[in-house]
Amino acid sequence: MNFPGTSDSASDAAPICSAKGCREPAVWVLAWNNPKLHTPERRKTWLACDEHREHLSSFLDMRGFLKDVVELTEWERRSATDH
Repeated sequence: MNFPGTSDSASDAAPICSAKGCREPAVWVLAWNNPKLHTPERRKTWLACDEHREHLSSFLDMRGFLKDVVELTEWERRSATDH
């Protein structure tokens, strides 16, 4: 699974926070969509460290885009069982 800010190789560094300039490991997945651009079931993702989770969530929520906030480990577990 590739997230923004991650490498293509699974052996490379762990996923990092999507906040501008942050290099901390991601702990959270913020699932969102823009209803003007995406179908209702489509989910785009941003990653967040503990420090930036609230800021990024608020940014998306103010625009009506935020759909779900899930721990990265839970998101990966769900993705593995979906396939």
